[in-house]
Amino acid sequence: MTDDTTGGPRVHALLADGTTVRIRPVAPADHDQLQGLYEEMSPENLRLRFFGASRRSAELAADRACTRRPGYLALLAERSGQVIGLAEYDTGGAGTEAEISIAVADGLHHRGVGTLLVEHLVSAARAAGVTGFTADALSENREVLGLFADLGLRTARHFEGPEVRCTISLAEDDTYLTAVEERGRAADVRSLRPLLRPEAVVVVGAGRKPGSVGRAVLHHLKAGGFTRRLFAVNPAATSILGVPSYPSVSALPRTPDLAVVAVPAAAVPATAEECGKAGVRALLVVTAGLDADQAQALLAACRDHGMRLVGPNCLGLSNTDPDLRLDATFAANHPSPGTAGVAVQSGGVGIALLDGLSRLGIGVSSFASLGDKYDVSGNDLLQWWESDGRTELALLHLESFGNPRAFSRTARRVSRRMPVLTVDAGRTDAGRRAAASHTAAAATRTMTRGALFTQAGITATRSVGELLEAAALLHSQPLPTGARVAVVTNAGGAGVLAADACAEAGLTLPAPTPELIDDLLAVLPEGAAVGNPIDATAAVSEDQLAQAVDRLTRHAGIDTVLVALVPTAVAAATGDDLVRAVTRVSGPRPKPVMAIRLEQALPVELLPATDGSTVPSYAEPQAAARALAHAAHRAAWLARPAGTVPDLDAVDTDRAHAIVETYLDAHLDGGWLEPRACAELLDCYGIPQLPWAWAETEEDAVLAAERLHGADGRVVMKGHWPGLLHKTAEHAVHLDLRGEHQVRAAFRDLQTRFAGLLTGVVLQPLADRGTELFAGVVQDQVFGPLVLFGLGGTATEVLADHAARLAPLTDHDVHDLITTPRCAPLLFGAQGSGPVDLQGLEQLLLRLSRMASDLPQLAEADFNPVLATPGGVTVLDARVRLLPRRPQDPYLRRLR
Repeated sequence: MTDDTTGGPRVHALLADGTTVRIRPVAPADHDQLQGLYEEMSPENLRLRFFGASRRSAELAADRACTRRPGYLALLAERSGQVIGLAEYDTGGAGTEAEISIAVADGLHHRGVGTLLVEHLVSAARAAGVTGFTADALSENREVLGLFADLGLRTARHFEGPEVRCTISLAEDDTYLTAVEERGRAADVRSLRPLLRPEAVVVVGAGRKPGSVGRAVLHHLKAGGFTRRLFAVNPAATSILGVPSYPSVSALPRTPDLAVVAVPAAAVPATAEECGKAGVRALLVVTAGLDADQAQALLAACRDHGMRLVGPNCLGLSNTDPDLRLDATFAANHPSPGTAGVAVQSGGVGIALLDGLSRLGIGVSSFASLGDKYDVSGNDLLQWWESDGRTELALLHLESFGNPRAFSRTARRVSRRMPVLTVDAGRTDAGRRAAASHTAAAATRTMTRGALFTQAGITATRSVGELLEAAALLHSQPLPTGARVAVVTNAGGAGVLAADACAEAGLTLPAPTPELIDDLLAVLPEGAAVGNPIDATAAVSEDQLAQAVDRLTRHAGIDTVLVALVPTAVAAATGDDLVRAVTRVSGPRPKPVMAIRLEQALPVELLPATDGSTVPSYAEPQAAARALAHAAHRAAWLARPAGTVPDLDAVDTDRAHAIVETYLDAHLDGGWLEPRACAELLDCYGIPQLPWAWAETEEDAVLAAERLHGADGRVVMKGHWPGLLHKTAEHAVHLDLRGEHQVRAAFRDLQTRFAGLLTGVVLQPLADRGTELFAGVVQDQVFGPLVLFGLGGTATEVLADHAARLAPLTDHDVHDLITTPRCAPLLFGAQGSGPVDLQGLEQLLLRLSRMASDLPQLAEADFNPVLATPGGVTVLDARVRLLPRRPQDPYLRRLR
């Protein structure tokens, strides 16, 4: 969203038909266009809008929209500079309920203009504290009544004669988000058709001589057999590579859907503008090296003319549908048709994935190299693959995220239908610097990305090779129902290597049951060792090994069969093909079967099976185990129902907002809340705190200690001054104070050592013994609030035993936070002291998540230590930092 001269923020978004409009607040200069909007309406529409019509209705409506006043907001939609819709709300200057009205230009109904405007009006109203809308309509106005009914918000109707009064609650819930998401998905997919299913393509900048990128793309399009119309633009040629060439886009015999732009960087903005004026619907800009002004001009042209954009600085895109055969890339080879959707930012990674998928026989359904990703993103491609009817596997390599929370919702939905895999790029400081340099992307922290991938059900790998290893298994075999692996081998050493790799990957190798032992010994050669690994010996025949594999796949205590093979002279002498034993399928295999061949030249291959399926074969045991661990994690994620965000009682959001606003009014640059305001904020969310008192003088400290101390009379004193972060490191804490004398001595010590800094002290009773934990929030500018949990105390930063999840937390997220850190066994009573109050711990994390979600100004919260005992969970020390940030709706439909 940016500001312009029209008087407010503007944002571009997609209508239901995939076209682009701009949404912005009304400015006084819009009066004539708004009046024209109404004057051009049919008498019938005017009657439905105004319950009647007069000659002055249009003028009065325009006057109203252009008059600024408290509690009123008017948003308009415009396309190509023409106003096509208006939505307004008015509270009358007071209260939390607003009257709304909507107007859409004749001829543009049923394209989602009104719905999109209302969505943006809802988001703005929520931010302004409005909780409900009301609207009056004629009962025969089915369009507007249908609009309200389909929003996804709770709506009530009250009929009064020919009129209907609609009351709409603005409370956000998953029903509304799902409705917005579905409308956005449908619009997004339609907007991508000119990119991925164009009826005509032009390459602008195709050179006459070999060596130019544009010529390479044109060659790929022609050689790949593109089945639709293909043109080139080059003023100096009438034909290039047998493709008709024209001097300009405007001179083409028909308007192309997609323009591939391969001109020098300085010419890109003008080319984009020419394409937009000609009616081109999408741009693929392969040109690199655009400066900031050129980049801004390129994106402005795309937005002004409603063109979707891939790139700049990219390898291109392709769609291998046999009916289309679109290959607009300059990769060395054409991608093989198949079922994997691929989106990358790095062209080099894209080439590696295309070659690897083709070699494996998985192939590609569609491919997009996003480059600097000015517009089309991984989120867009996920929605395309979800709808295209061809994609069964989604592969991503993303160095940055434009809207991670929207991406997370999309990925969670798509991951339920197909595996979504990614390379977690930029895990280290060096990698993040490289990503920022390469794509102008903001650096993101490893923990935050990990939380996003885990919660969204995305399989995150650490390299392109590992991505292909996992893809091979997920493409070819059913998911395992658990992590129990049976290793069978013809060489003991290979079996040991495979067993070690499985254990290191978090898989288990259960001991075979007596029944399974008897079953296997009945088919294996004499001398076979039936443990786990199962050493079938070098004497095993093809038929014996095949029978053993089949019996293992039918055993209830085994989830996956991993066969580790080495070539032997024994098998060669008898003519047995042990690899064929693994691929000999006598019936449906409900469990995955995998092979390890240490002599295999390639890291992973897909071996053809007798039933037409394939079996993955790996050169390294670690690769096989990693791939299987990914598959087991996916199976576990799918088996668990989607979590819900629990309702919380004793939450006072209004008071919390007032505390935040009061502080930021007095501290324009933000800062750390002082202890009293911090405690009050936690109290707004029902977060349990140890009793405390604030004292600014020695006498106040003595009186506070007398009120607070327990039966043993022991208290703690903590010094405070603005900016103090680590009290223990600064030696600003006195523990175990007993009696007035020690309290006075402690206060004088802090006052002396921190003269000129100390503003007061916090006194608390000495806490009971228990497990010290840490809970906190970091508000990431891109990803939103990240909740952290783990071992606390003075060593929390050194040990770094933390887990993280993105807010808002579901019940499943909270369970994962508690069970993931290494300290988790302590919470469940591993040392014999009994479990801590797990329900209280869950409530603490949920309330912290709610606080972070409610307050975008909350930049950081640090609860350390949090004392957990069987009797309860209590925050002993809390710090909260605020920054002057405006709330932003992450789910609002808009283009970047």
